[in-house]
Amino acid sequence: MTDSVLPGFEPIDDPALDEVAGSLLRLDPTGRRWASVIRHTYDMIYNGAETGRYRWEELAKTEKTHFGTLFEINAQREFEFADGSGDPGDPLDRGLDYNIAGHDVDAKWSQDDGRWMLPPEVFGKIALVATGSDPRSEFSIGLIRVRPEFLTTRSKGNRDQKSWLSAFGRQHVRWLWRNAPMPQNVLLRLSQSSVNHILDSRSGAERVARLFLEAEGLLIHRSTVATIARQLDHQKRARGNGGARDLLRPDGYLIMSGVYHADVAAELGLPVPSRAEYVAARVVPSRDGKGALLDGQLWRLAASGEASSLPAPLLPDEEKRRKRRSEENRS
Repeated sequence: MTDSVLPGFEPIDDPALDEVAGSLLRLDPTGRRWASVIRHTYDMIYNGAETGRYRWEELAKTEKTHFGTLFEINAQREFEFADGSGDPGDPLDRGLDYNIAGHDVDAKWSQDDGRWMLPPEVFGKIALVATGSDPRSEFSIGLIRVRPEFLTTRSKGNRDQKSWLSAFGRQHVRWLWRNAPMPQNVLLRLSQSSVNHILDSRSGAERVARLFLEAEGLLIHRSTVATIARQLDHQKRARGNGGARDLLRPDGYLIMSGVYHADVAAELGLPVPSRAEYVAARVVPSRDGKGALLDGQLWRLAASGEASSLPAPLLPDEEKRRKRRSEENRS
């Protein structure tokens, strides 16, 4: 799908669409909230904690069809959009999915860029069109007034009378975010041999430890941990007390959570995890005054192949828990 302008294209003034666009941009200036909605929707469909799936191709046809409904619901929960109000003068107009800035808006998802199915009830109305690619970690959100001249000819036998945007119609989508980044599915970035190695263990904690080793330095979403752990207490497998953090500490590896250790990751020069992400890396003592102050001394990232006989330090929250337990034992 290209965004090159076709001959005869002229932007159309649409104050209502302008108001909807302005409202959406105020709610999410960077697009990060939309990115999180779409990441969450993929993870819900995969249901990796129960199924182990992490690829679109692994889904059944009915699950793929259901993605759009989940996307609509998750977006409404995130942004608290009101339900569509419809036209009071038309008893058949029961409203579209949302009411944004006083205007009814229909939410449409298509995994195939540009193939949004548009039923008659959205003709003449505003549609929020969305698409994404999990392998590329990208998403797009746009708005369009669904005009007859923007639509394809309905095919014979189309009982739902649904249409699609023509190439000319797609030119009139007002993109709020186009091919913008979303949290990555790190399992799609690893080689199949690496994924096979991760999964080749009966222990959930061992599988999670292997995940952090294979994806060292990459942001790992908590949903990926759930997919690999395949256990009810899956996030525990990433922490201490017998989890991946304890398994990897003797070899100098830190597992940092975005909830507690985002500042540590930044000080080490790593990608900074969100509250729903982790990042792992091997560290060694720092001698040049730079790095992260942990457990009473400075640490830096280990260079490739650099040897170290020291275990990784305790992270700040672990150190606090250790001191608290020590005080409780003394009392």
